[in-house]
Amino acid sequence: QVQLVVSGGGLVQPGGSLRLSCVASALSFSIYDMNWYRQAPGKERELVATIGKATGLTNYVDSVKGRFTIPRDNAKSTLYLQMNSLKPEETAVYYCNAHRIIPVVGHRDYWGHGTQVTVSS
Repeated sequence: QVQLVVSGGGLVQPGGSLRLSCVASALSFSIYDMNWYRQAPGKERELVATIGKATGLTNYVDSVKGRFTIPRDNAKSTLYLQMNSLKPEETAVYYCNAHRIIPVVGHRDYWGHGTQVTVSS
């Protein structure tokens, strides 16, 4: 059974940093595009960052560019989200997602449990 185990959330002061980790098991990690999403109270889930399976190409929502990075370690089946200069409005539950497009079938997605990130003084 595929599992994505997320860790690293917590309380941080504005301007601080956190690193989230997402460890996959029973998953061919290297063939999945990996994403981080977040959902703030009363808001829709938002795609924060993406890293491609093969090229390692990354993409970020404009609001986090220059502050967040999304490295992956295929040998460890682990995805990270390094978050720097955090802002109070980035308080949210953060989710890890594994995504793969399968021709004809459509797509396959797996989700980790969320981890709470609270940015507050």
